[in-house]
Amino acid sequence: MTSDKEILEENLMEEREYHTPSSGIFFKVKEILYRQDSPYQKIEVIANEYFGRVLLLDGLVQTTERDEFFYHEMLVYPALVTHSSPWNLLIIGGGDGGVLKEILRNPVKYACLVEIDRQVIEVSQEYFPWLSPSLKDERAELIIADGKEFIEGTERKFDIVIVDSSDPVGPSVSLQKKDFYRKLKKCLNPGGVVVAQVGSPFYHLESIKEKSDFLKKLFKIVCFYVSPVPTYPGGSWCYVFLSDENQPLRIERKPPAGLRYFNLDIHRAAFSLPNFLKDLGSGF
Repeated sequence: MTSDKEILEENLMEEREYHTPSSGIFFKVKEILYRQDSPYQKIEVIANEYFGRVLLLDGLVQTTERDEFFYHEMLVYPALVTHSSPWNLLIIGGGDGGVLKEILRNPVKYACLVEIDRQVIEVSQEYFPWLSPSLKDERAELIIADGKEFIEGTERKFDIVIVDSSDPVGPSVSLQKKDFYRKLKKCLNPGGVVVAQVGSPFYHLESIKEKSDFLKKLFKIVCFYVSPVPTYPGGSWCYVFLSDENQPLRIERKPPAGLRYFNLDIHRAAFSLPNFLKDLGSGF
């Protein structure tokens, strides 16, 4: 018979992320690799037998070694394959480096990563093998700054901007607002594209609708799309493609070889939304 002490010790070796008060996802913790508070958030890296290394910020899963490619490829390539000359790119957030890694697979000229939390960069460099080589690439620049403040102060122009924000709590709250996107649009070159993650189509429908309403007042083309991400709430994730000129189904270039999830068939299918998203309101 299992004792109360044994149950407590077993629970202490689990990491749980609640998606509702009564449900969520858990990971058996093989090893705690890192656990500290930064000035902005609690940062944890655990080892799990199935998913490998898992990065959590304030208890929420950001990336895992096993399934990161679903999210990072789908955040990057819908913009890259629909832009005729994606030479200069900006990433807001994305301190784990997965988006930067994917961008640098392509013949871009410049990729700027703006991350508010230096500690996330340092931890990811140590525990996730793709970040350090990406930052050493001569095309990459790392800027430690608040994404909103960077956008307000920069005079640079970009062909593609990717908003890889964490959940809308803590340092990411300002990246979810209409004012941020209005200022972000001023940083685009003609024909520019913005892509952002907007949450779970199952758990976050209301916030997606709210974002849709104000984005349609800022951009002529506002198209949502979805993909699986096994360790994110609901196992499915929603993104938004924004532009005044580029249509998301007008393919301008092929993706590079070696991708694990994204291809042009997946690209086209991702923009075919299920009825519960289409029927949510006029924003879809």
